[in-house]
Amino acid sequence: MTPCDQWTSSTYVDQGTPAALDTGALVSDRAGVVTAYAIANMQDRGEMFVSPGTPVYEGMIVGENFRNNDLDVNIVREKKMSNMRASGADEAIRLIPPRLMSLEQAIEFINDDELVEVTPHNLRMRKRVLAANMRPRRET
Repeated sequence: MTPCDQWTSSTYVDQGTPAALDTGALVSDRAGVVTAYAIANMQDRGEMFVSPGTPVYEGMIVGENFRNNDLDVNIVREKKMSNMRASGADEAIRLIPPRLMSLEQAIEFINDDELVEVTPHNLRMRKRVLAANMRPRRET
């Protein structure tokens, strides 16, 4: 038996197209500047695409949700500064570096209700409808 005889059409199984990933998007629910405090609290929800100091607007995709639905998040939240001292409250925040995407990766990531914005200085992903209350909910 030759090596060519092993791969006949009867042993080849068509796997079809790859299945879509079961992840959603983390979408900014307001305009502002991303803070490290907000990213630190969002890291358990998904992987971030933005770093602290990045300006964002409502409807902009700021990360990938580990679950299969889109989640509106407050990525511009700041830490409340009170006059009270707490033990261990000001510990160092450890941030996971953001995932930076190329144009091809961004186009692969988006769904039908999302767009990719390309400017000379930025590459952003956003929802087609920016306002959260006007956006149709995706069925899971």
